[in-house]
Amino acid sequence: MRQRLEMGVQELFLDGLTREEALALATAARRRAGASVPARAGGGEAQAATTATAEGPPRGAPASSRRTPAAGPGTRPAGARSAGAVALPVLPDSYDQVREIALSCTRCRLAETRTQVVFSDGAVDARLVVVGEAPGANEDATGLPFVGAAGKFLDLLLRTVGLSREESVYICNVLKCRPPGNRNPLPDEIEACAPFLQKQLELIRPEALLAVGSFAAQSLSGREGVALGKLRGEVHAYRGVPLVCTYHPAALLRNPNWTRAFWDDLQLLRSVMDSA
Repeated sequence: MRQRLEMGVQELFLDGLTREEALALATAARRRAGASVPARAGGGEAQAATTATAEGPPRGAPASSRRTPAAGPGTRPAGARSAGAVALPVLPDSYDQVREIALSCTRCRLAETRTQVVFSDGAVDARLVVVGEAPGANEDATGLPFVGAAGKFLDLLLRTVGLSREESVYICNVLKCRPPGNRNPLPDEIEACAPFLQKQLELIRPEALLAVGSFAAQSLSGREGVALGKLRGEVHAYRGVPLVCTYHPAALLRNPNWTRAFWDDLQLLRSVMDSA
């Protein structure tokens, strides 16, 4: 398997892999991907790795080693509405129409700095929806989410449990536009974009959700301000849909010791989907 990966073979047959073999394969891919990723490349993907370091170690580490991030500028209580937020008309029940509306959205300041809206990628009849935090530089340039090194690593990890964006996975972000300078999403930007994410999930109707990174996990679980290390390892629910929270794949490229925790979360996700 390692030889096929080093030779650049993209099609990997993963049936029958043991836990150790799959983790070894993921580790090799992470090393190859990480070597080509500059410190800030990938925008939202790179930012996720930065924010992940403040989230503390994986679940199960001593409580004294975990830290809850301090509230940043603009943090507001869950459910609070930003002053002066622009009202959004009721979105249609047509996926194509919702996408067209999103592509021309000017609801927040990010419309002034984006190259293009990054709406989604993957199968619209997906069993699983993966939700990240925001587009990065590669995504802003291509109009597709998770196309950088972290996105490729995510694809590999999903294939280890029999899932792929071509057939069974739909991928999107909390924000549809790249924040300038790869900064964190602001509360009013998350609020402005929320109706689009809500409608996407309503129309896709997946069996389960996988939130990668703090912003996606907190937004979908409704537990703002809770460290990601405390959200992962258990099944939450978003409007009745099972939700598993885990680390952003970009964080795994820079924190190899978190890969096993991500793997455990994938096993939890797979068990939820198998029982659906």
